[in-house]
Amino acid sequence: MSNIFTQSMLEALISSKTRVKLLLKFFLNSKSEGYLRGLEQEFGDSTNSIRLELNRFEEAGMLKTESSGNKKFFKANTDHPLFNEVHNILRKYIGIDKIIEKVINRLGEVEHVYLVGSLSKGIDNKIIDLIFFGEIDKEYLVRLIDRVEEHLSRKIRYITYSCKDIEEILDQYPEALLLWSKKDESNEA
Repeated sequence: MSNIFTQSMLEALISSKTRVKLLLKFFLNSKSEGYLRGLEQEFGDSTNSIRLELNRFEEAGMLKTESSGNKKFFKANTDHPLFNEVHNILRKYIGIDKIIEKVINRLGEVEHVYLVGSLSKGIDNKIIDLIFFGEIDKEYLVRLIDRVEEHLSRKIRYITYSCKDIEEILDQYPEALLLWSKKDESNEA
């Protein structure tokens, strides 16, 4: 299934742009949280439309809430039976499934791949920012990325590091979302 088809299918199924933004915000990276006024500033949507959608998600049990002072913070309910399915649909919507299939699995010496930038914060963007850790053939990576970008309607930016730098680098990206790990792949086999 092409990424363009997945994007149009998601937009056809979910006509509310605010709802799509909230799904990306909370279900792409389950560590993301937000409160009403902050989401208003982030999305540029009215508080009424955001409040309505937040209430729907909360009533359905898909969001958990926690109060701090006079702010009510929302976060994905990772225990909800549909969390994994929604998360996987969003990964396809972004094109992460194609990146894993056509780039990461073909590079060989990749240890970990993290999503950073806007998308890792749940903010839709036409640019996918990735950090690769491992011994990577950068010329081959460039060729793979070029091919994948042709299939996605997004640009891919990336940085590569050796694994010895992982803790120091990830400290600079608190929103980093682990997309793939060699350890996870070997456990699935």
